[in-house]
Amino acid sequence: MDKSYTSVESAIEDIPDGAVIAFGGFFSAGKPAALTLALAKKGVKNLTVVAQQVGTGNEEMLELVVNGQIKRAICNYPFPRSASKGGQHAFEQAVRNGKIALEIYPIGTFVEKLRCAGTGIPGFYTPAGVGTVVAEGKEVRVFNGVENLLELALPVDFAFVHAWKGDREGNLVYRYTAQNYNNAMAMAGKVTIAEVETLVEAGELDPNCIHTPGIFVKRVVETGRPEFHQASV
Repeated sequence: MDKSYTSVESAIEDIPDGAVIAFGGFFSAGKPAALTLALAKKGVKNLTVVAQQVGTGNEEMLELVVNGQIKRAICNYPFPRSASKGGQHAFEQAVRNGKIALEIYPIGTFVEKLRCAGTGIPGFYTPAGVGTVVAEGKEVRVFNGVENLLELALPVDFAFVHAWKGDREGNLVYRYTAQNYNNAMAMAGKVTIAEVETLVEAGELDPNCIHTPGIFVKRVVETGRPEFHQASV
């Protein structure tokens, strides 16, 4: 089945207001920049975004913040480490001013919630967060003398991922750090949309090197290799 689209705009055309969308990438590595910018231009509102961070390394997401498109964010590293930069950061200010609701999870919990969604597991227990505000309202069970919190899977309506190569059937190959959250998010998405630097024909990718099988991917669009510019100090 050919899952390729001719543009990022056509690939996201049916995303509605109120959608829950996961954005791959670890800071700048593997971020779906083209899809994110297209979403900002589309102007859908009341979004719940699931991402490592919003605007620190994936600055394209700040357009969603500035446009008032986000109502809720689920992250594990949401703000700049610098207090002075945080004071000028659009996302941090939106959270502090009550314009965006924020949920924060440890990296392991965050990824496992997505992985469970992709594998059909409704929830899991973890000791991370026991005895903190993270535990409020959650079931606690003891395993081998250790308290654990019940965390639920985190399915998403749409997942945006960035891959080095992909074929028309949706099989994806990531490079280096870009493997990060992309695979787990691709699994968790009801509709996963992959932007790929190079699109090839089915059968051209080495099956031994495929990171995300096409069964998890609904749409693929070729966006070329992104350009990164070193920020001035």
